[in-house]
This record gives sequence, C-alpha cells and structure tokens, in this order.
Amino acid sequence: MRKVLAAALCLAATATGCGATVESSGDAKSAAITLTNCGRQVTYDKVPRRAVTNDVGITELMFALGLEDRMAGFAMPDDKGDLSAVPWKKGYDRVKWLSKDQLTKENVFDAHADLVFAGWNYGFREDAGFTPDALDKLGIPSYVLTESCHNGRTKSSRGIMPPLDALYADLTNLGRLFGVEKRAAALIARFRKQIADVRAKAPKGADRPSVFLYDSGQDTPFTSGRYAAPEQIITEAGGVNVMHDVADSWTTVGWESVVERDPDVIVICDYGDVGAEQKKKFLLSYAPLRGVSAVKHRRIVTLDYGDLVESPRNPSAIARLGAYLRTVPTGR
Repeated sequence: MRKVLAAALCLAATATGCGATVESSGDAKSAAITLTNCGRQVTYDKVPRRAVTNDVGITELMFALGLEDRMAGFAMPDDKGDLSAVPWKKGYDRVKWLSKDQLTKENVFDAHADLVFAGWNYGFREDAGFTPDALDKLGIPSYVLTESCHNGRTKSSRGIMPPLDALYADLTNLGRLFGVEKRAAALIARFRKQIADVRAKAPKGADRPSVFLYDSGQDTPFTSGRYAAPEQIITEAGGVNVMHDVADSWTTVGWESVVERDPDVIVICDYGDVGAEQKKKFLLSYAPLRGVSAVKHRRIVTLDYGDLVESPRNPSAIARLGAYLRTVPTGR
C-alpha cells in the first residue's frame, strides 16, 4: 500500500516531490502582503525565511510547494505513519525535526523562526498560551491552518468552509506569501483534475454508500463533521459522511448516533499508539455495533492520518477510497 501511495501522490504532488524542475522560491517579493486567514486580514511585513510548522499535513503543504529552503524546522509526533514512501521524503530529510511533540515558544525561539504555521489543535492551544496573539506580542507572525479555524458555533468548534476549499485557500495564500503563486496554482489545478476524474466514476444518488470515519475512542468515538477533510474525501470518493450534519471539524459523537445511521462502510484513521488493526478488532467486537452494516459485512478500510487531515495527500486519499467504494454493493 505504501508503494501505491507514493506513486499516486507523485501524480498529485508538485515537481519538487518527483524530481522535475519548478520555479525557484528565491524570486519571492520582499514587499508586505495582506492575506485573509480565518476571516481576518493579516499583514506580513516580509517573506518568511525561517518558517516552522506543526504536524504532518501542515508540514507537507510547505514541502509540496517546494519551500524547504524557507523552513527552520517542524514539530510532529513520530506516530503519524511511515514517511519513507511519501514524495516529500527529501523535505523531511532536509528540514530539522524540532520536536516529536509540538511547537512551543521555546523551540520557536531556538529555531529563530520568523513564521509559525500551525492550527487550532494542530499546535495552537489556549491552555499553554501558544496562540497567534501571544506570538504576535513576541514579534513572531503566524498563519492558521484553515481547516482548524474557530467558527464561533461553540468555544472549540472548528471549520469555516468546505475542506477542499480550505486546502486550496491555504495553498493560494502560501503561494502569495512566499512568492510561489505559479506552483500553488499548478498544484491546485492538478488536484482538481485528479478529484474530478474520481468524481466522474463515483456512485450516484441512492447508490452512494454511507461512511463513518473512526479516528479513535471507545467510550465515545472521535470522528469528522462536515468541516474536516474526511467530509469531502468521502463525498468526492462517492460516499456520504453519516456525520455531515455535525457543524464541526474533528469532534466526538455518541455510539448511538453511529448505530442509528447504520453506515455501509467505516474508514479508520491510522495513527497513534492504538494502530489500525487494534481499532478494527475493537469495532468488530463492540457489541452495540453488531447490527451495523459495515461491521456485519466487515467493510472497514484504513487511511493514514496524513491522508485525512488537510494536506496535499487528500486527492490521493480520495482516489483510493473511491476505488474501494465502487466495490460496495448497492442495497447492502
């Protein structure tokens, strides 16, 4: 599967990951630029030269745009999957791994960072005082991952636009900020085409399988509402996210709602100390799920964490999930 992932991603990635020539990031303009980020106008006085990132998807957005030379490091737990097969392995080899936990003020200062690219629950957190406002007071600008933007519905709910729109918004903004607009536009166009090709073959109408995304949790499952990447990964692949009505990104629900919605397929998010096989065993043995169609027919498929958070892996994940969903029989 890793080899297939690498090959599929190479088709969707920028030339940086696959060995071809791309525009140099050295042509970036030095003038101030204003971007819309999480609904706010944010002005950056200069092109960052020592950006730091938090987590796999955010880091790979930078790599996909060929911006390794503008990075001072990244923070990421080492339980987010095998990185040896991704097209951006050279980026991981070149850029310093600052922490196998998450960014802090200390490692940001130690890296002499001039931009922090992170997200709410992807590095930014109120409890530790590691927020864009706190960094701004220290003279360090930041950019917030759009998938993670707070939406005001509750104190912690996230997501302000459809997930793929969030991906394209971030690529566009990063392209402008770093002066690599052509790379960003080419990458977005490639992603749109790859997704359109999957959509053209996807099941339609009543033939679309219903899908539950299982991230983790036994007492209460952690899943995706309509503002996290799995929503559109499932939709564009030809399925229906059973938690589409949840106006949040990554969040918890009750098992009773999963049973009531009776998904045809369960997608497991593979990461962390509890691996995909352990999660699958739990789902197959958990008594309340015994009558759920996906469990009865053992229609459980696995995608990596990096596939399912906002990242340049999303189009490849759509293609692979789409191929699986086309095998699911209609009418259960």
